[in-house]
This record gives sequence, C-alpha cells and structure tokens, in this order.
Amino acid sequence: MEALYLLIPLSIVVVFIALWVFFKASDSGQFDDLVGPGLRVLQDDDSGIQSERPQP
Repeated sequence: MEALYLLIPLSIVVVFIALWVFFKASDSGQFDDLVGPGLRVLQDDDSGIQSERPQP
C-alpha cells in the first residue's frame, strides 16, 4: 500500500511529461505533412545512379 503513495504521483508526472513532449513536437510542425514522406518513397530517382556511371 505504501508503494502506491510513490507510484501514483510518479505515473502522473510521467503522463504530463509525455503530453508535454507530444505537444512540443506538434507545435514544431513534426506532424504537419504525413502523406509526403510516404509518397517520396515511391518516386523513382535514378538520375544520381546514371550520372555516376563512366561513359564508354
């Protein structure tokens, strides 16, 4: 029972820290573009590979 006197306030502090980190990341714009990175993976970018090949 005495452990609850420590664990409950500690868990409340951890929840507030997690919320603070989430809102700080949200305010910095980390979650603004959720579609762009997924579409960039699908784009074909072979121009760098062709420029590195030696000309015969």
